[in-house]
Amino acid sequence: MPVIPVNGIRLAYRDVGDGPPVVLIMGAGATGSAWHLHQVPALAAAGHRAITFDNRGIQPDGLNGPKDPDDPAARGFTVHDLVADVAGLITQLDLAPSAVVGTSLGARVAAELALTRPDLVGALVLMAARGRSDPLHTALSLAERELDDREIELPPRYRAVVKALTELSPRGFADEQALTDWLEVFELAPPPGPAVCAQRRLYPMPDRLDAYRRIDAPCHVIAFADDVMAPPAVGREVAAAMPGASFEVIEGCGHLGYLERPEAVNRALLEFLRASVPAGTDRSPRKENRR
Repeated sequence: MPVIPVNGIRLAYRDVGDGPPVVLIMGAGATGSAWHLHQVPALAAAGHRAITFDNRGIQPDGLNGPKDPDDPAARGFTVHDLVADVAGLITQLDLAPSAVVGTSLGARVAAELALTRPDLVGALVLMAARGRSDPLHTALSLAERELDDREIELPPRYRAVVKALTELSPRGFADEQALTDWLEVFELAPPPGPAVCAQRRLYPMPDRLDAYRRIDAPCHVIAFADDVMAPPAVGREVAAAMPGASFEVIEGCGHLGYLERPEAVNRALLEFLRASVPAGTDRSPRKENRR
């Protein structure tokens, strides 16, 4: 995986396909490789260049590994640092203006990028997005912070169950084999390291809905019907705040809708990009930029 120096850190990224660029920003605790299960193949097949990366501190190759508390990429960062990372990536790879797709924390970063560097963003897709923390989200964020402050490491099986309850749709629980598979995957995930704890400390988030009114890039907000972390109502708030933004709810999935209902997510994503990314905006890179 190639690495470039960005914003004082080394950022690992992947670059697939040719055509108009699409930068995808993952949510908290996950690597950019999650996009490669479903979204990147669909984007490349549709004639897009898909660029994914690992948010600071979340790198599987150990360059900025989440286990090192002394790594500046894994502690003490802000949303503005994450925004600067994406801005640096887009600038160094000569992608602007690029479509930018984000989910959960990645959607927050994408929205802030559109505010601070509108020159870099040609179109915006926000999944599982919110523009503010409500009382339940605030309580959850503060509870997770308390666990981190006390250095309490929950048992893997318990973490897996909580993740299933908060990030999957209960409609899928009737498929017992599929649910068992999800639980096994969640249980194998490592406990939160310094980088994930730093990401969790970015919440509760302030009310940014009024600021979002200044975003003028074409935007499509995708909510997942059974998402308890970012319910459709809060996604609708985000879309209502952005001039001309469209809004869609995808049924039968929770916070990980891009993994639970990838066909529906890919359809929504590609339809929006076809409508909002004009022909002739191919920003295919110079050969030395490709890996």
